[in-house]
Amino acid sequence: MKKGLKFFLTHFFIVVFFVVAALAYFSPVLQGKVIYQHDIAQYTGMAKERNDFKKNTEEESYWTNSAFGGMPTYQLGANYPHNYIKNLDRLIRFLPRPADYLFLYFIGFYILLCCLKVDFKLAILGALAFGFSTYLIIIIGAGHNAKAHALGYLPLLLAGIVLVFRKKYLWGFVLTALAMALEIVANHYQMTYYFMLLVLVLGVVYFIDAIKKKQLKHFFGSVGILLAAVALGIAANATSLLTTKEYADWSTRGKTELTINPDGSLKDNTDGLSKAYITNWSYGITESLNLFVPRLFGGASQENLGEDSKSFNYLIDKGLPRRSALDFVNGVPLYWGEQPGTSGPAYIGAIIFFLFILGLFLVKNKHKWWLLFGALLSLVLSWGKNFSLLTDFMIDYFPLYNKFRAVSSIQVILELCVPILAILALKKIFSGKVDAKDKLTSLKYAAGVVLSLGILLFVFKGMFDFIGPSDDRLRMTGLEELPEMLRLDRKAAYTSDLLRSMGYVLVTCLFLWLFLKDKLKMNLVVGTLGLLILFDLVGVNLRYVNSDNFVSKRKMLEPFQATPADKAILKDDGVFRVFDQTDGFDSAKTAYFHQSITGYHAAKPAGIQDLFDFHVYQGNLSVLNMLNIKYVVQQDEEGNKFPIENPNANGNAWFVKNLRQVASADAEIKALDSLNTKETAVVNTEKFKNLNRFDYQLDSSATITLVDYKPNHLTYESNNQNAGVAVFSEMYYKNGWNAYIDGELKDHFKVNYVLRALKVPGGKHSIEFKFEPKVVAQGSQISLASSIILVLVILGGIGFSFWKSRKEEES
Repeated sequence: MKKGLKFFLTHFFIVVFFVVAALAYFSPVLQGKVIYQHDIAQYTGMAKERNDFKKNTEEESYWTNSAFGGMPTYQLGANYPHNYIKNLDRLIRFLPRPADYLFLYFIGFYILLCCLKVDFKLAILGALAFGFSTYLIIIIGAGHNAKAHALGYLPLLLAGIVLVFRKKYLWGFVLTALAMALEIVANHYQMTYYFMLLVLVLGVVYFIDAIKKKQLKHFFGSVGILLAAVALGIAANATSLLTTKEYADWSTRGKTELTINPDGSLKDNTDGLSKAYITNWSYGITESLNLFVPRLFGGASQENLGEDSKSFNYLIDKGLPRRSALDFVNGVPLYWGEQPGTSGPAYIGAIIFFLFILGLFLVKNKHKWWLLFGALLSLVLSWGKNFSLLTDFMIDYFPLYNKFRAVSSIQVILELCVPILAILALKKIFSGKVDAKDKLTSLKYAAGVVLSLGILLFVFKGMFDFIGPSDDRLRMTGLEELPEMLRLDRKAAYTSDLLRSMGYVLVTCLFLWLFLKDKLKMNLVVGTLGLLILFDLVGVNLRYVNSDNFVSKRKMLEPFQATPADKAILKDDGVFRVFDQTDGFDSAKTAYFHQSITGYHAAKPAGIQDLFDFHVYQGNLSVLNMLNIKYVVQQDEEGNKFPIENPNANGNAWFVKNLRQVASADAEIKALDSLNTKETAVVNTEKFKNLNRFDYQLDSSATITLVDYKPNHLTYESNNQNAGVAVFSEMYYKNGWNAYIDGELKDHFKVNYVLRALKVPGGKHSIEFKFEPKVVAQGSQISLASSIILVLVILGGIGFSFWKSRKEEES
């Protein structure tokens, strides 16, 4: 009884410590502030119509017309029936955001290390090292909440796998199923996919180990248990997975029907994203050493150099006001690596890097091999186009790899593996079962490798030019010597951070050597290492995410302010779209106030992207008429925005005289070059083969009017003397939109590459389009059944544990 109470109290206070640590780093949340995150501000713009509709009606719309001309809300915060795992997730993340994500990092990694039979003191140290890994903090600052969310649950998922292979079958199954379910709730499948690559590596290593130990029965039994657990976790999220798959096929992540580019050349890849897009953010090979030295390549695209920098002093010497000089050096482009830009380095900590190298010498079991190979695979794949041999193979032949962009982010697997092996190395150092001579030899070798690397970087820094991609633009300011001053600042940052990292390594080596020589006690060494790791990582993190990133809650709830142009357009209470040419295609600002054809999303609707590529970007703005663009926002020479009303907009719906037949998607989108969309619509008869009439008599009095608007329910009234075809300025999405004429379900079809069309009989009629996605109803039933099974398994496990404990007490 006392043992159980001690166990509970120990872990309880550790959880409290993690809560305090998370709140301490993000302390402005205690003042009611929130972190300003660019991506979340954009998300707020995208989800505005969905959220307002939900607030006013308490109904899920599952569709929004405010962005990209119209799209499902499956990736914009949609809630589904029987999504009980999401409620559990909210319970676990009880702290104010973003402290909740940092807490999730801590607790997940702590549980993982406990499952690897690591002492709780070392597990705390490892959790802090993982949680404060610079990349994991930076993505929170950038607003990549789904990514942070998903990464927080990966250690739990790995812990479940480890438990099963440790023959803790029941609780390993439960933890794996729960963690898998929570991982999917996080809704960042790219991170989950990359983790599965690590699991494949782990599986191969465990399989080889099972052959050596003649334990194949245990291995395959464990694999079977894990597959069942993963399947149950997936099934508990059936709705979100099915809807995401359905939308992905319709988006830029799906297989395009087009075989040509806008210039007429043949497409290289018609399934998934292009190689150029996938590898645009590729880590430089040498740049990867910022895992050890944070500002080896400058750190971030915007760094604060302060008053001691060469750039600041140069600007002052040139007569710039002190305030102006400070403003410049507060956001100087210090980064000079190969990526288009970055918010900061993927720094894992000099101490953790050293301990990882120590683990390669000291740890002898199978854990070393899957952690090493997993880290190496992650590192090499993060190089993307800089190591095209492997990257091209993965894109061309490995299932689903071409669905994800920004390959540099696969380094998250390395950032999971490295601190695990680092802590396992410490476990060996403090273990009485390992020969003291072996420990000292491993420490010498690791110190020799890491310090030699540091010396080489110091001696050969002259091989680097320290020139950034934006330096030429700085010369245009008239400050000719500024790029040279900036180059010197980059070199200074390189040197100072290199010496900083080597200093931390030397101190770590000293304390471990003193312990091995029986000069220091374990608790003192662990405590000192914990403080050093915190000083190291937190010190770097505060360069990129600190109290300056926090703003009032209102600024995030209302991230966009209406311009005079927006206010003028909002006086028009009609239903139409707005195209703000000043914001570009990748902005959700317009969607926050109006219905827009632009937006901000990692998986854009493919149709609207193609329209921009083939027509809008090429200057063919006639397609704006069929999209019912009533206002185009432009900007004068002084930067003031103003709206221009488009008198040629087709309206919400209209009757056409004829349908022009084409036999491919290529022909359909090319036909829009010269199409009079008010009179003619183009239809791909290869997709809609049941159409048998293509010309219609259209009288001048024919009308079709939108009389009631909801994002998921549009009602029109038509009056046409003859039967005809009506075209609607709404996106065609076959998986959910149903058309009704006078309450009777009717087939509708796609015209003009992206729009809906419907055959309407002569006379007066009520026409309705309702968004009724079957996938939500089907997925919800699967989620309900799976959740019930999962609860029963957990209750059964608890009951079995009590029964087993009582039997042991009786015996």
